[in-house]
Parts: sequence; C-alpha cells; structure tokens
Amino acid sequence: MKVLLVPNYSRPDASDGARRVEDWLAQRGIGAVWAPDKKIYPQSKVDLTDVFLVVSLGGDGTLLRAARIVEYAEIPIVGISYGHLGFLTSGGPEELIETVDAAVNGRMHASRRATLDIEATFSRPDGSTKLERGFALNDFSLTHGTRGDMINFDISVSGHHIDVLRGDGFVVSTATGSTGYALSAGGPIVTPEFHGMICVPVAPHSIRARAFLTASSDVVELTIDDDRHPERLFFVDGQPLGIDEPGLTGERVRVRRGPGDIILLDRSIKSFYQSVSRVFYGGSRQ
Repeated sequence: MKVLLVPNYSRPDASDGARRVEDWLAQRGIGAVWAPDKKIYPQSKVDLTDVFLVVSLGGDGTLLRAARIVEYAEIPIVGISYGHLGFLTSGGPEELIETVDAAVNGRMHASRRATLDIEATFSRPDGSTKLERGFALNDFSLTHGTRGDMINFDISVSGHHIDVLRGDGFVVSTATGSTGYALSAGGPIVTPEFHGMICVPVAPHSIRARAFLTASSDVVELTIDDDRHPERLFFVDGQPLGIDEPGLTGERVRVRRGPGDIILLDRSIKSFYQSVSRVFYGGSRQ
C-alpha cells in the first residue's frame, strides 16, 4: 500500500513537509510516491497502483491538482494548507503528522464531492472537428478572449432550451466550486451535499439572466454563435482546454456529473460551514 504526496514545489516548506510525511510513513512500513513537479514535467502521469491515500501539501490549487491526478478513482485526499486560503484543506503544517495519522487510520470524516465530466467540441481551420474531454472538481468556464468580445451562446439543459445569452461567459460549477469563480460571478454558496450543477452567467448583457441549479442527472450544453467570430476560451478548474493543437476554436460543450466523486477528508461534517464562516463571514464572531 502507498500514499501519494502532492506538494506545491514552489514552497520549500511544503516540500519539507512532504519529506516529513515520507519518513513517518516509512517508519510504519508504508510506501510513498511523489507526484512530479508539473512545471518541470507537465506531461508526466502518476501511477496510482496500490495508492490508498493522497496527501496534498499546499493551497487549494495544489489540492485541485491532486484531484486531477485522481480524477474518478475515488481515492481519498487529505489537504494540508501551506497556501493563502486553504478552503478545501483539513489543517495546517502545525498539525501535519496528526492529520496524516488520522487519515491513514481512518479517523477522518469523508466528504463526497461531485465532479464534472466535460465534453468539448472544437473546430479546426480546415473545417474538421476535434472532441476533447476534461475533468473538474470545481468548474467549467467559458470566457472571452484577449479582444474582450462579448460571446453569444445558446444554453440548454438535458435537451430543454433555456436562453440565448450575450455576455463575458458562463460558469458551470459543482457545489465544491460554488465558492470559487461561480461565487465571484454572483452565484450562491452551496453545501457539498448538493450533487447537481450551479450555472452562472458572467456579466450577461441582460438584467433577466440569473444563476440556476440543475439536478445531478442533467446535462448542460453551451453552443457558441459564431456569426461575429468572437474569441472564446474553455477552462476546467482554471486550466485551459483545447490548447494542445494550434488553431482550435471551441464550438460546443456538454457538462454532466462525473462518473466518480472526489473524496475529501476533513475533521467533521461541520468543516464546510466552519470554513464558510472563517473565509466569508469573519469567522471568530459569535
């Protein structure tokens, strides 16, 4: 059995923490595997054979990287915060070994977080198309390009037409991602127990456009109106989609709940609300 260590390599204290965890695991006969530094080895894959736990050491961005490595395999992830926010993490470096010990020995609460399965269609300059798939724990986002053009796009949910919108973009978020881009675009904070999707227009050119929630079984489809050839970009958890081949233009995307959840380990079922209080409402006031 092995534990996968995913440190933020740009923070020496996070790497030092990972070495401490590796030593602690070795004393108990448990192997450790290190995720490679994505800045040096961006295309490297991680072998998850025999991995029963993932330890993320960094901020929320590092935990999202750990989630992208695990995807739908449902291997539990525990996060140690070395970042600025730490909304998704379970403790700080002062609780490092205590937290890892609790995770290894099954003494932490498991929070099942819905994921997204993204299917994006791109057109090539020669008129052919390419299909790309993406994974997200937080969100899929459609945004305008460097020219700042507004985008016209059609929205439908499970085959039911919703509207044709014009604006800066659109966010399809999980409950976990509701405190990220979706929140900054005007969406609600949503409990992780909700397994549908949160759909939020970004700066829509209409006072009537509002955020809405879907069922967990729904499929959200966005189709770009290309009459004015606007620049547009697709992102999954803040990572660009469709940049591996020059000249690709995003035309359509379908977003549905992923076939597996991310399992985040935390202190208790109250952890989400404690984090909401701490990050968004001042935290210490009673």
